[in-house]
Amino acid sequence: MKSLRKKKSDYAALYWLMAPGLVYFFIFRYIPMLGTLVAFKDVAPFEGIEAIFTAPWVGLKHFRKFISSVFFWNIMGNTFILAGLRMIFEFGLPIVLALMINEVRLLKFKKAVQTISYLPYFVSNVVLAGMVFNLLSLHGGLIPEIIRFFGGQPEYYVGMSDTFRPVLVTAIVWKNLGWGTIIYLAALTGIDPQLYEAAEIDGAGRWQQTIRITLPSISYAIAIMFLLRISVVLNQGYEETLLLYSPAVYKTADIIDTYVFRTGLEQMNFSFATAVGFFKSLLALALVGLSNWTTKKLGQDSLYA
Repeated sequence: MKSLRKKKSDYAALYWLMAPGLVYFFIFRYIPMLGTLVAFKDVAPFEGIEAIFTAPWVGLKHFRKFISSVFFWNIMGNTFILAGLRMIFEFGLPIVLALMINEVRLLKFKKAVQTISYLPYFVSNVVLAGMVFNLLSLHGGLIPEIIRFFGGQPEYYVGMSDTFRPVLVTAIVWKNLGWGTIIYLAALTGIDPQLYEAAEIDGAGRWQQTIRITLPSISYAIAIMFLLRISVVLNQGYEETLLLYSPAVYKTADIIDTYVFRTGLEQMNFSFATAVGFFKSLLALALVGLSNWTTKKLGQDSLYA
């Protein structure tokens, strides 16, 4: 009993350190879950919070309405295509950049590259959107001017369905690329240098060392980061998309989150928008479960047993 009390007192500081985080999640994550009930009810605008409990139940009406909507397949396709492009580039390129930075032997240059690559992460999404618009503006934008210099005919790429996705993904990857390398660089520092020395003695080149030593040594970090990325891939990119897109590019840019924004806030159809958002959450949960199962089968670490 005394030892139990002693353990509690020893960990008291840690409990107090953890308390603000728990309070934050309880207030801003768990309490709002009550709003999920709205997806199964008919809540009219301006009815107040009590409508969550007093509005009539309608079952799966709003889910059926969304699935049978003419926009359903276009929205779902755009959501998964953009999520897939972000997974390929925003997950894969930080690994490549971390490996390249790790190979730099000049310490000052290495730190300079790290700092320069981190800086875009601290640019707000509003500023990022402004930079994209200015760079691609037909009236003095840097990219169109370069195209004109080489004799080409530039177009307004942000306002074209065929080019909006590459523009959006490029902007997002540029912003997050450097920040995504931090975990991998930390994992790379934990590799025993003697492994590389032994490989050099055996005649292995830098490429062989990367394939045989470096990547297997950080595979646990790659697996965990993959699972964490999958868990939020359907949620990320909403702000950038909302700031850059327009009705002209709905065909390739309209995703679940932007559709929820329009139906929920602009059209004040709260119940329907909540149902669509909840549907997206179920998809994200399924993706995490499938990815977790896959990584376990491949012998890598997983988020849960």
